[in-house]
Amino acid sequence: MKGKVIVSKFWTNIFSGRKAVAIVIFPFIFLLDQHYKKNKFLLNHENIHIKQAAEMLVVPFYIWYVIEFLIRFLQYKKFRQAYLNISFEREAYRNERNLHYLKKRKLWAFSSYF
Repeated sequence: MKGKVIVSKFWTNIFSGRKAVAIVIFPFIFLLDQHYKKNKFLLNHENIHIKQAAEMLVVPFYIWYVIEFLIRFLQYKKFRQAYLNISFEREAYRNERNLHYLKKRKLWAFSSYF
């Protein structure tokens, strides 16, 4: 499954708190600007999140994401470091350049990134 791409500076900023150029609000991928549609690695990263959300039945994905972020923030005391250490982000960043990753990705693969 791939996300439907929507280019909207307004909604991307609203959903990300002005902290991202792209964000997944299942089943959509919001992009800050049109030129990001050409970035295969960014879209792959966001589609990994689409897959993660789908396999967790969407709402639990977002609950888990927020809880894990809060735990990581308490652990690292820095927003960026906490964000980069969320298991979902670790999986997405480590595999965003592998454009075939989603074809071979195993169910709940993010769990190996705790």
